[in-house]
Amino acid sequence: METTVQPKRAAESAVEMTQIVLPEHANALGTVFGGQIAAWIDICAAVAAMRHARQIVVTVSMDDLHFLAPAHVGEVVILKAHVNRAFGTSMEVGVRVEAENPVTGERRHTATAYLTFVALDARGNRVPVPPLVPESEDEQRRYRQAEQRRQWRLERRRQLQREEIPPV
Repeated sequence: METTVQPKRAAESAVEMTQIVLPEHANALGTVFGGQIAAWIDICAAVAAMRHARQIVVTVSMDDLHFLAPAHVGEVVILKAHVNRAFGTSMEVGVRVEAENPVTGERRHTATAYLTFVALDARGNRVPVPPLVPESEDEQRRYRQAEQRRQWRLERRRQLQREEIPPV
Protein backbone atom coordinates (compact mmCIF):
# COMPACT_ATOMS: atom_id res chain seq x y z
CA MET A 1 0.00 0.00 0.00
CA GLU A 2 1.60 3.26 -1.17
CA THR A 3 1.05 6.45 0.79
CA THR A 4 0.97 9.90 -0.72
CA VAL A 5 3.25 12.48 0.85
CA GLN A 6 1.25 15.67 1.41
CA PRO A 7 2.94 19.01 0.66
CA LYS A 8 3.92 21.16 3.63
CA ARG A 9 4.32 24.89 4.07
CA ALA A 10 7.85 26.20 4.58
CA ALA A 11 6.79 27.86 7.84
CA GLU A 12 6.01 24.46 9.37
CA SER A 13 9.73 23.65 9.56
CA ALA A 14 10.80 26.89 11.23
CA VAL A 15 13.16 26.58 14.19
CA GLU A 16 14.65 29.24 16.45
CA MET A 17 17.30 28.07 18.87
CA THR A 18 19.30 30.11 21.38
CA GLN A 19 22.62 29.44 23.07
CA ILE A 20 24.71 31.56 25.39
CA VAL A 21 28.41 31.73 24.56
CA LEU A 22 30.23 30.39 27.61
CA PRO A 23 34.00 30.40 28.22
CA GLU A 24 34.26 26.73 27.18
CA HIS A 25 32.85 27.67 23.74
CA ALA A 26 35.50 30.34 23.15
CA ASN A 27 39.08 30.77 22.05
CA ALA A 28 41.79 32.92 23.68
CA LEU A 29 40.23 36.06 22.15
CA GLY A 30 36.92 35.38 23.88
CA THR A 31 35.09 34.63 20.63
CA VAL A 32 33.18 31.44 19.93
CA PHE A 33 34.95 28.62 18.09
CA GLY A 34 33.79 28.18 14.48
CA GLY A 35 33.37 24.46 15.13
CA GLN A 36 30.96 25.22 17.96
CA ILE A 37 28.87 27.42 15.68
CA ALA A 38 28.94 24.65 13.03
CA ALA A 39 27.71 22.10 15.60
CA TRP A 40 24.86 24.38 16.69
CA ILE A 41 23.97 25.01 13.04
CA ASP A 42 23.82 21.25 12.38
CA ILE A 43 21.51 20.67 15.35
CA CYS A 44 19.19 23.56 14.47
CA ALA A 45 19.01 22.50 10.82
CA ALA A 46 18.35 18.86 11.78
CA VAL A 47 15.34 19.90 13.85
CA ALA A 48 13.95 21.87 10.89
CA ALA A 49 14.48 18.88 8.57
CA MET A 50 12.81 16.49 11.06
CA ARG A 51 9.85 18.84 11.44
CA HIS A 52 9.39 18.86 7.68
CA ALA A 53 9.94 15.15 7.05
CA ARG A 54 8.61 13.76 10.34
CA GLN A 55 11.32 11.12 9.89
CA ILE A 56 14.84 10.41 11.07
CA VAL A 57 17.22 12.65 9.12
CA VAL A 58 20.97 12.64 8.60
CA THR A 59 23.27 15.41 7.44
CA VAL A 60 24.59 14.87 3.91
CA SER A 61 26.45 18.14 3.50
CA MET A 62 27.03 21.58 4.95
CA ASP A 63 28.06 24.15 2.40
CA ASP A 64 28.36 27.87 2.09
CA LEU A 65 29.14 28.20 5.80
CA HIS A 66 30.29 31.78 6.05
CA PHE A 67 31.45 33.42 9.27
CA LEU A 68 30.62 37.11 8.95
CA ALA A 69 31.31 38.42 12.46
CA PRO A 70 32.41 36.97 15.80
CA ALA A 71 30.18 36.19 18.76
CA HIS A 72 31.72 36.89 22.16
CA VAL A 73 31.57 35.22 25.56
CA GLY A 74 28.40 36.36 27.32
CA GLU A 75 26.47 37.04 24.12
CA VAL A 76 23.41 35.10 23.09
CA VAL A 77 23.58 33.26 19.78
CA ILE A 78 20.26 32.96 17.91
CA LEU A 79 20.01 30.35 15.15
CA LYS A 80 17.06 30.41 12.75
CA ALA A 81 16.48 27.51 10.36
CA HIS A 82 13.85 26.36 7.89
CA VAL A 83 13.60 24.03 4.92
CA ASN A 84 14.19 25.92 1.67
CA ARG A 85 13.23 23.10 -0.70
CA ALA A 86 12.55 19.36 -0.76
CA PHE A 87 13.96 17.05 -3.44
CA GLY A 88 12.37 13.60 -3.26
CA THR A 89 14.19 12.15 -0.24
CA SER A 90 16.43 15.12 0.56
CA MET A 91 15.96 18.69 1.78
CA GLU A 92 18.00 21.87 1.81
CA VAL A 93 17.88 23.76 5.10
CA GLY A 94 19.07 27.33 5.46
CA VAL A 95 20.39 28.63 8.79
CA ARG A 96 21.01 32.24 9.82
CA VAL A 97 23.06 32.92 12.94
CA GLU A 98 22.93 36.16 14.89
CA ALA A 99 24.69 37.31 18.06
CA GLU A 100 22.78 39.41 20.55
CA ASN A 101 24.17 41.64 23.26
CA PRO A 102 21.95 40.63 26.21
CA VAL A 103 22.22 44.08 27.82
CA THR A 104 21.43 46.30 24.82
CA GLY A 105 19.47 43.83 22.70
CA GLU A 106 21.59 44.78 19.68
CA ARG A 107 21.86 41.95 17.15
CA ARG A 108 24.24 41.32 14.28
CA HIS A 109 24.37 38.67 11.57
CA THR A 110 27.34 36.41 12.34
CA ALA A 111 27.04 33.35 10.08
CA THR A 112 24.98 31.67 7.37
CA ALA A 113 24.97 28.08 6.13
CA TYR A 114 23.07 25.70 3.87
CA LEU A 115 22.76 22.02 4.77
CA THR A 116 21.38 19.00 2.97
CA PHE A 117 19.58 16.27 4.88
CA VAL A 118 18.19 12.91 3.79
CA ALA A 119 15.19 11.27 5.45
CA LEU A 120 15.58 7.64 6.52
CA ASP A 121 13.33 4.90 7.84
CA ALA A 122 14.20 2.78 10.88
CA ARG A 123 16.35 0.47 8.71
CA GLY A 124 18.36 3.33 7.22
CA ASN A 125 16.64 3.37 3.84
CA ARG A 126 15.82 6.67 2.16
CA VAL A 127 12.17 7.68 2.32
CA PRO A 128 10.23 10.39 0.48
CA VAL A 129 9.79 13.78 2.11
CA PRO A 130 6.84 16.10 1.57
CA PRO A 131 7.13 18.62 -1.26
CA LEU A 132 7.61 22.16 0.02
CA VAL A 133 5.08 24.91 -0.63
CA PRO A 134 6.78 28.32 -0.47
CA GLU A 135 4.31 31.10 0.32
CA SER A 136 6.07 34.41 0.97
CA GLU A 137 8.32 36.21 -1.51
CA ASP A 138 11.36 35.30 0.63
CA GLU A 139 10.34 31.64 0.72
CA GLN A 140 9.86 31.63 -3.05
CA ARG A 141 13.29 33.23 -3.58
CA ARG A 142 14.97 30.71 -1.27
CA TYR A 143 13.08 27.90 -3.05
CA ARG A 144 14.44 29.00 -6.45
CA GLN A 145 17.97 29.52 -5.17
CA ALA A 146 17.94 26.10 -3.50
CA GLU A 147 17.65 24.46 -6.93
CA GLN A 148 20.72 26.36 -8.14
CA ARG A 149 22.70 25.32 -5.07
CA ARG A 150 21.56 21.71 -5.51
CA GLN A 151 22.89 21.65 -9.08
CA TRP A 152 26.21 23.02 -7.83
CA ARG A 153 26.37 20.42 -5.02
CA LEU A 154 25.60 17.53 -7.40
CA GLU A 155 28.27 18.68 -9.84
CA ARG A 156 30.78 19.06 -7.02
CA ARG A 157 29.92 15.56 -5.76
CA ARG A 158 30.48 14.13 -9.25
CA GLN A 159 33.87 15.88 -9.38
CA LEU A 160 34.87 14.47 -6.00
CA GLN A 161 33.85 10.96 -7.05
CA ARG A 162 36.02 11.24 -10.18
CA GLU A 163 39.07 12.45 -8.26
CA GLU A 164 41.39 9.95 -6.68
CA ILE A 165 42.07 11.11 -3.17
CA PRO A 166 45.62 10.28 -2.03
CA PRO A 167 46.07 8.67 1.41
CA VAL A 168 46.98 11.01 4.24
